[in-house]
Amino acid sequence: MSITPKNSKMNAEPRLSVVVPVYNEAENVAQLVEEIAKALFATSYEMIFVNDASTDDTANVLRDLKSQYSELRVLSHRANAGQSRALRTGVLAARSELIATLDGDGQNNPADIPKLRDQILRVDAPKDLMLVGGRRVKRQDSQAKLWASKWANGIRKKLLKDEADDTGCGLKLFKREAFLRLPYFDHIHRYIPALMLREGYKIEFADVSHRARIAGESKYTNFGRLMVSFSDLRGVMWLNSRSRNPKGWDEI
Repeated sequence: MSITPKNSKMNAEPRLSVVVPVYNEAENVAQLVEEIAKALFATSYEMIFVNDASTDDTANVLRDLKSQYSELRVLSHRANAGQSRALRTGVLAARSELIATLDGDGQNNPADIPKLRDQILRVDAPKDLMLVGGRRVKRQDSQAKLWASKWANGIRKKLLKDEADDTGCGLKLFKREAFLRLPYFDHIHRYIPALMLREGYKIEFADVSHRARIAGESKYTNFGRLMVSFSDLRGVMWLNSRSRNPKGWDEI
């Protein structure tokens, strides 16, 4: 049963855009759409699911859900391009300047979105606060994955000084304009905090919940993630070394 408000219509300028990259998540998307609608029931929002050329029934499931949820938009890549490109596609298409992102596997809880939104919009927030990143507590992953994540986060945090304990958390909330100023590359989604700092923005974090995957399979392995992380980390370190910040500008 849909919980979309009876008078819900696609607003010209939603106050929040929720971007969800998905690849072969046919068994998870319906529940995730419903949970987003429930979490943001009282908010003017849109949810943008970006289907990254799934080979299962993900696209058809999402297409059918559009008749139940007027806030749902579905974008579909013509060729598989990865999570970071799907994320960027959704942000480019978003109609709100405030973006929340979630992983498509259902392990992030949409009920945490308002918490991050309220943190970035609070009255006493720094003017240049552009990102509030989720920090997963009581993670529901295997011991091998937890160990690999802790090891990788520790090395990345030491080398990049990005203040982030958990860049792998897909639940983030940021300003659209700030994200689009970042240099794009594959796997950028793991380096958003470091790149935000590189641009001179402020970032914060908030504890969020984490759930076990109930259907489908992870698209990453510890070995695969390790292989790309070395080149990505070197690349971001190079970007940081070549950065010069003018501290803003004045028109005179």
